[in-house]
Amino acid sequence: MAARELLIVAHAPSPNTRRLVEAVLRGARHADIENVTARWLPPLEAGPDDVRRADGILLGTTENLGYMSGALKDFFDRSYYPVLEEKQGLPCAVYIRAGHDGTGTRRALESILAGLRWRLVQDMLVCRGEWQDAFAEQCEQLGLAMAAGLDAGIY
Repeated sequence: MAARELLIVAHAPSPNTRRLVEAVLRGARHADIENVTARWLPPLEAGPDDVRRADGILLGTTENLGYMSGALKDFFDRSYYPVLEEKQGLPCAVYIRAGHDGTGTRRALESILAGLRWRLVQDMLVCRGEWQDAFAEQCEQLGLAMAAGLDAGIY
């Protein structure tokens, strides 16, 4: 099987959110994953061409004022229409680092992903409240699950 690409578009403005990105990458690059390359781009650096090359996408954002980060919103502003027709069905996973409950962020992302017709392959992971080391473990599992599904041809 040809190599597949997992694009990770994640906003990581702090040391802890950077730990989440690193955890996702660690999971996605697990030794058992043979035919998937995982590539992280901050949202302000990612664009439509990156999405076009991807076989799956994993989005990460902080909760900012009850919404996704401005950086991830900017990514969608620049990428939504250029990829709308050609990337329908793109397998997708999401994690949200929420200081509160993440509800507004989740709803906004659900709406955008439904419009794009991207396919959430599992429930959004919402890391709520004060920092916990378990958040990194959960993100690592998310990255592993997404890459394993691509590797196995499940999505």
